[in-house]
Amino acid sequence: MLGEKLGEEQGKITGRRVLPGDDYRYLKMEISFETQSTVLGIQGMNMGTYTIFERIPGQLYGEGRGIFMTNDGKGGIWNGHGVGHMSETGEMSFAASVAFQTDADSLARLNGMLVLVEHHADMQGNARSTLYEWKA
Repeated sequence: MLGEKLGEEQGKITGRRVLPGDDYRYLKMEISFETQSTVLGIQGMNMGTYTIFERIPGQLYGEGRGIFMTNDGKGGIWNGHGVGHMSETGEMSFAASVAFQTDADSLARLNGMLVLVEHHADMQGNARSTLYEWKA
């Protein structure tokens, strides 16, 4: 279940590429983004890239990785995966789980925590996410 809200981010899609899929039935898309973020009350920038493909009609699957850098130069890397869908207006919405790794004391709480992310990207290249702690 959703626990404490850990942060939010807003920014832009910085790149989109269409990649060949594993067979002729689907394509992969690669999407990169950059956002201004607040995580654990700490401001910074999040940069990442995720690849997505439609695995059954109407359902997208994605995997991604990236880095959150605080304004004072600390950072943490993340890896995640999730499922999503496209709306009739072309907005892509994902629910994802993300795991962080960091040696920064200010972000250490993220180590060993599963972070749930609600991510949205629209056709104009806007990206926004909300991050929550997962509670068992």
